Amino acid sequence: MAKSTAEFIPLNVAVMTVSDSRDAAEDTSGDYLREALAEAGHQVLDHALVKDNRYRIRAVVSSWIASADVQVVIVNGGTGFNSKNSTPEALLPLFDREIDGFGELFRMVSWEDVGSATIQSRAVAGMANQTVIFAVPGSTRACQSAWESIIRDQLDARTRPCNFVSHLKKP
Repeated sequence: MAKSTAEFIPLNVAVMTVSDSRDAAEDTSGDYLREALAEAGHQVLDHALVKDNRYRIRAVVSSWIASADVQVVIVNGGTGFNSKNSTPEALLPLFDREIDGFGELFRMVSWEDVGSATIQSRAVAGMANQTVIFAVPGSTRACQSAWESIIRDQLDARTRPCNFVSHLKKP
């Protein structure tokens, strides 16, 4: 992805891990995302570890969307095809606009790692109240793939021809 000479703009981000089995000590995916965001120069304002319940997920993400400070939300977990996975169902009603290409691109990127199993990924993204929201699978490798191949550049104002920075609320 091409970079312009524009200035980097640090963004305010909230990170959620959706899991019925992990606790804070085992949240390697959430840890990875928070470290990658900080390393890139962004500010992690909040993080949460939430059970896979669409209403709890929706409540926490809604509070972040409503916040004047949170510009980006990254959710990991709960995107699989298992009947207990409810992250897409929690988030889709919140979106003002869905970012259709994100799920498609994530599945293309993950093909290299998981082959045809990628069709069971229900990764989604959208915009709500000038907040960009990405939802990716909960494995640390999937979070790395999503961050390194897609999200990092889309949160960088220097990425050309386009990125999401100009679409986000100004805290």
